[in-house]
Amino acid sequence: MREIVLDTETTGLDPLSGHRVVEIGCVELVNHVATGNTFHQYVNPERDMPAEAFAVHGLSNDFLAGHPVFADIADAFLDFVGEAPLIIHNASFDMGFLNAELARLKRAAIPMERAVDTVAMARRRFPGAGASLDALCKRFQIDIAHRDLHGALKDARLLADVYLELIGGRQPDLALGRQESAVAAAAERVARPPRPHTPTPAEEAAHRAFIEKLTDPVWAR
Repeated sequence: MREIVLDTETTGLDPLSGHRVVEIGCVELVNHVATGNTFHQYVNPERDMPAEAFAVHGLSNDFLAGHPVFADIADAFLDFVGEAPLIIHNASFDMGFLNAELARLKRAAIPMERAVDTVAMARRRFPGAGASLDALCKRFQIDIAHRDLHGALKDARLLADVYLELIGGRQPDLALGRQESAVAAAAERVARPPRPHTPTPAEEAAHRAFIEKLTDPVWAR
């Protein structure tokens, strides 16, 4: 089963107000295990970068000006995600931005049904608790010491770990490896010779002497 963990960075909060995608990060999972395959692209938004957004991700106008516009990376992005389910934290936000970019190109939207929202998953599992990515990383003891600013690929990797915890635990392949090692160790174990269980004559004599000291012992009936 192939899944894509996805995150974006943007110039603001509302694509309908002219805000644009500036970074896309994707991590591939197969059977709930990260394969190492990723998609990462900075995107020239063809507009200014508000100070509020820059404070979140640190992507400046000058930096982004040297990268391709969305139209030039759309095919590569869509080819990478394919038809896989998309694992997204607050899916309506990222899907809204991605579909707004596709609409500008008159391309078909990505169906919302493909999105798995980890915010909703977290709220169902931990009602009333914090459901931000930072809060979930702390809950699951996932290291975020390096996360001074948001970054699409960085956050997608963190979200992959969070998602695997939400569905029951990270890296199921490691548990399988431990089971296989245990089976192999059992197969190599040398059986010990059977222990004798028949009492020796000395043990029987000691038992009879003990019984003679008892009043009406059941062994003598």
